[in-house]
Amino acid sequence: MTRTDEIDWELLRERARDAMAKAYVPYSQYPVGAAAIVDDGRVVSGCNVENASYGVTLCAECSLVSALVMSGGGKLVAFACVDGHGETLMPCGRCRQLLFEHSAEGMVLDTVSGFKTIDEVLPDAFGPRTLAVYRGQAEESAGPSKGA
Repeated sequence: MTRTDEIDWELLRERARDAMAKAYVPYSQYPVGAAAIVDDGRVVSGCNVENASYGVTLCAECSLVSALVMSGGGKLVAFACVDGHGETLMPCGRCRQLLFEHSAEGMVLDTVSGFKTIDEVLPDAFGPRTLAVYRGQAEESAGPSKGA
């Protein structure tokens, strides 16, 4: 688990504010920016991108994960998200699930109620580890295939 005192939270918030300034929000006028530290030390960021068909809008966390994948992948170890005033903002449930998929174990989030791990903001989450365990159990219980 990442220790919160090992993270330059002000730098992370600044990168989130920089990303927020680039948000495309012609409908809601509610810009959001997000930034995260990757396990190799890189910082990735993203902003929200609205669409006239509201359901197609991308949250800042979606942009961040796209930037993560496009820049070589890795696991997120620390995360911050800000609104248009630069204030800390909690990711919605969908985005918490998205972050969980790409998080290092014990990823720390800067939240409206202090620092919390991904497991604290998304307890009992379903993700890649769940599928890996399931596949392992399914293969064990299936036994040898017919014709083998």
